[in-house]
Amino acid sequence: MRIADIPIDQIHRPLYRQTDPEKVATLMASIQEQGLQDPIDVLEVEGRYYGFSGCHRYEACRRLGHQTICCRVRRAPRSVLHLHLA
Repeated sequence: MRIADIPIDQIHRPLYRQTDPEKVATLMASIQEQGLQDPIDVLEVEGRYYGFSGCHRYEACRRLGHQTICCRVRRAPRSVLHLHLA
């Protein structure tokens, strides 16, 4: 696993996740003041990034106009990606 700043527009979010608007707003204020404190987790499969957690942090950074987001990147084969999609 590695920590890297990944362009937000390169992170695919294949599963729809409902976000709590209040939580996103609170995170936006926190991120503006202190920066992102906890990276989101992404899978790297064949050079593409997939996010399955950290949806509120991802959405807060996206709404703030951040071009990148700090991620814990775990490389995985396509078979692991299919497990997350099942």
